[in-house]
Amino acid sequence: MSVIVIGVNHKTAPVEVRELLSFSEHSLPQSYEYLLECPAVLGCVIVSTCNRTEIYAHVADIEAGAEAVLQLMQQKSDADPAMIKKCTYVLTRSKTVRHLFRVASGLDSMLLGETQILGQVRTAYQHAHQHAATDKVMNTLFKRAIEVGKRARTETGIDHHAVSISYAAVEMARQIFGDLTGRSVLIIGAGKMSELTAKHLVSNGVSGVIVSNRSYERAVDLAGQFGGLAVTFDNLYHYLGAADIVISCTAASHYVLRAAGVRRILKETPGKKIMMIDIAVPRDIEPDVSLVPGVSLYDIDTLQNVVDNNLMERKRSAIQAEAIIEEEVEAFSRWEGTQFVVPTITALKIRGEEIKQKELTRAYNRLGELSNRDRKVIGSLASSIVNQLLHTPVTQLKELALTENGPLYNQALGELFCLEENQTQTPAETDGETPARELPARALGHR
Repeated sequence: MSVIVIGVNHKTAPVEVRELLSFSEHSLPQSYEYLLECPAVLGCVIVSTCNRTEIYAHVADIEAGAEAVLQLMQQKSDADPAMIKKCTYVLTRSKTVRHLFRVASGLDSMLLGETQILGQVRTAYQHAHQHAATDKVMNTLFKRAIEVGKRARTETGIDHHAVSISYAAVEMARQIFGDLTGRSVLIIGAGKMSELTAKHLVSNGVSGVIVSNRSYERAVDLAGQFGGLAVTFDNLYHYLGAADIVISCTAASHYVLRAAGVRRILKETPGKKIMMIDIAVPRDIEPDVSLVPGVSLYDIDTLQNVVDNNLMERKRSAIQAEAIIEEEVEAFSRWEGTQFVVPTITALKIRGEEIKQKELTRAYNRLGELSNRDRKVIGSLASSIVNQLLHTPVTQLKELALTENGPLYNQALGELFCLEENQTQTPAETDGETPARELPARALGHR
C-alpha cells in the first residue's frame, strides 16, 4: 500500500492544458465514484485550483491506482494521452507526503508563501470527505497537511512579507498610518495596477475611494466597484485634500501632480499627512512633491526594492519551513509505516484479553466466595501480567514494521500466536471519520 499523487501545475503545464484537466465542484461526485470503482484505490482527494490539478490517492497497488487516475484525467479532459503523460508528475510514498506538505505551506506556489492555497487544500479535503471518498490514511494525511501549513506560516512568518507591487503599497501605507480603517484613497488612472492596489487597500480597511481618470467613464466603472466617487481630471487637486493615500498610475507623458499644486492644497489643511505612491513609468508625480511638508512620496523603484527585500525574507523563511516539513514527513511516514501491523496488534490484544477472561473465570470458580476487593486485586494482577507480556512484542513489532522485513515479522507473530487471518485484516475506522462507502458501479465515460 502507498500514497500517490498524480498532477499538473504551473511549472509543468501551460494554462491551456491546466484548464482542460481542472475539476469543477459539480463534477466531483462522478469523478470520485469513478476512482473508487477501481479496487486498488482505497481513498482519494482531488485538489483543483487555477495553478494545479492534483489527485492524491491511497492505493493497494501503485500501478493499478495510477492507471485509474490517469484514465480519469484523460477521459475528463478528452486530451491526448501523450500530452497528459508529458505534463503530469507521479510521486509515491514519502515524496507524495512531502509534496502535499509543501503545497499546503505555500512552498510550491507561483507566489512563494501565498496563503490562499491552504484554504483550497482544506476545501478539497472537505469535499472528498463529504463524498465519502477518503479512508483513514487520506484523512490523516490531509489533516496533517493542513496543520503543517498552519505551523509553517506561524513559525516562519513566510506570508508576512509583501511580494507584489500592489500589496507592498499597502504595507507601506500601514507603516505610515498604522490601522487603515476609515482612511481614504485617491486613485489617479484606472488601469489594472490601480484597480489591484485599490482592492488590497479596501480589503485592509480603506473606506473612501476617489477615482480620477482621463476617460471619465472608466473612472465611473472603477469607482463603482468600491462604492466610490469618480471625478474628472480638472477637479483632481480639489479632491487631493480629502485623501490620505494617493495611488497614481497613468500613461501620461508629463507630470500629473506638481509640487506647487500639492503645496497649495496642503496649506489649507495644516498638519495633514498624505502618502503618495507613483507606480507609473514615466512618473506621474513631480519628484519635488517629496519636499512638501506632510507628504511621503514613493516611486516604482522604491516599491520594487521593498518587494525584492521581502522576497529574500520569504526565501529565508522557506528554508525554515522546509525543515519543519522534513520533520513532519518523517513523523507521518513512521505512522503510515506501522499501519499494516495494527490489525495484528489488535488481534493479539484480543487474544490476550480472551485468555485472561477465561482463566479469571476458572480461578473465581475454584476460589468460591470472594469479596469485590479480592476480585479486583486478582483481575488487576491478571491484566498486569497480560499487558507486560504483550508490551515487548507489540513495541518491537511497531519498530520492526519500519524495516525491510517488517511484513515477515508481522506474519510470524500472527502464526506464533495462531491469530486467524480474518482477525488481522484492517479494522473499521476508529478515528471518528466516516469510512469510504461502497458506491454503485457507474462508469465515467468509456473505460
